[in-house]
Amino acid sequence: MIVRGRPSGLQLFFVLRGSILRQIWKVLLVNIIIAILVTINHGDLFALKITLTAIPFTLIGLPLAIFLGFRNNAAYDRYWEGRKRWGDIVVDSQNLARQCMNLIKHSEPLQLTRGLDDMRIRMIYRTIAYVHALRHLLRNTDARDEVRLLLTANEWAKVGTVANFPNYLLNQMAQDLRTSLDENRIEPCLAANIDTTLTSFLSAAAACERIKSTPIPFSYTLMLHRTAYLYCFLLPFGLVDSLGFMTPFVVGIVAYTFFGLDALGDEIEEPFGDSPNDLALSAICRNIEINMRDALGEQHDLKPLQPVNYCLM
Repeated sequence: MIVRGRPSGLQLFFVLRGSILRQIWKVLLVNIIIAILVTINHGDLFALKITLTAIPFTLIGLPLAIFLGFRNNAAYDRYWEGRKRWGDIVVDSQNLARQCMNLIKHSEPLQLTRGLDDMRIRMIYRTIAYVHALRHLLRNTDARDEVRLLLTANEWAKVGTVANFPNYLLNQMAQDLRTSLDENRIEPCLAANIDTTLTSFLSAAAACERIKSTPIPFSYTLMLHRTAYLYCFLLPFGLVDSLGFMTPFVVGIVAYTFFGLDALGDEIEEPFGDSPNDLALSAICRNIEINMRDALGEQHDLKPLQPVNYCLM
């Protein structure tokens, strides 16, 4: 995720970090070169004069812009829903830590030296492992290095053997909650509140997996790709007779807009990746881990992640 102040003045034209220009510069350059060649030849293709007026481009350009805007709105809705769901996970993690520390009865004060033998520490460490595992699941990466020290030996043995490891961790937390009920360490009504928090975790994870596994229909995206490319590559023939030597300049601006909107929709459609404009899941997970360890009163050296070259991962 790009984190920086809004550029002003001439800076607007030279900012590359976070700009969609990195993705479209090749096709944009080809489009401008074609526009230059069309301008030099005055729209002639060998001995054939290609005559196009601005009317068909006006008729096509307006609906194309509307469809691109609609697709980008749909892509941003996916991006924003992903961010809201991770915001819910942040809240639920803090609620779970508070509930485990205060609603479940314990025979002795919390001692960090007991490690995972203490259910309070075990539940909170599982929560940290859960958010890291969910992030890696959404990004198709390996969570082993980050969850190794947060799990019991039996739980660690399950890493890589269960298809949905975050869901497995929720089941383990539910089993500890069941044990607390059986041992009369928590009232049933209070246990229901904790179970509701665990259910909220599951709901957020399921929503994120739905976003990841259900892209915008390919046929719709393909139609917009084709229409945008045909429009921009034919545009020089419709403008050269009226604009003359300014044709490449105007074509470049129009192509940058259409190609950029098209590429931007592709980028934010999948918000859980690690590209500059995706959600900063690593930073969110780090903040959750800091909050969880603080809830235990644990001394740690963890600090919130900071942007690198304006990019927060």
